[in-house]
Amino acid sequence: MTTAFNRVGTQLNLVEMEDQRLKDERPAEELMEVKVDVQSEDLNSTHSDTRPQIQGRDPKGVNTILKVTFEDVIAEPPSVRSFDKVWLWSHALFEVSRLWMYRLISLLLAVPVSLAAGILFAVLSFLHIWLIMPCVQLLLINMHWVQTVWGSVLNILISPLFTSMGKCCGQITIHLATDEDR
Repeated sequence: MTTAFNRVGTQLNLVEMEDQRLKDERPAEELMEVKVDVQSEDLNSTHSDTRPQIQGRDPKGVNTILKVTFEDVIAEPPSVRSFDKVWLWSHALFEVSRLWMYRLISLLLAVPVSLAAGILFAVLSFLHIWLIMPCVQLLLINMHWVQTVWGSVLNILISPLFTSMGKCCGQITIHLATDEDR
């Protein structure tokens, strides 16, 4: 990375020297000042935001509904209670089995499922970028005549038809009465 910074610094120095040489050769009214703003973040571009987080694995709260505890699933009312040891062992077995079964299933399936999901999203992104949006733009550009013809059809045929039907049916009144009112 220091080589890249040295190259950029050398290039900037060469640009400044060339600017100075051109300033000396040109008349004062033709001079133009050009400022180059180079930030180290642009040169040292990394994808650190795509690294997986070890501690906060759901920073956007996508799976907040999966925060299931023993009390959410199994609850004994006050009128019916099991032995205290049974309750404690049930709680411990629930938590341990939930944790270790999740770890076992994720050990076996997480990598293949994430690979399949990555491929799926890549294909969907590719189709959206390179197929769907160009087709939509093509239709929007080339179908202006359809918009004109459709507008004419609506104004010439459909709008007068429904306006006439509205005027004909506008005089109809409905009176609801019960059997007692007759």
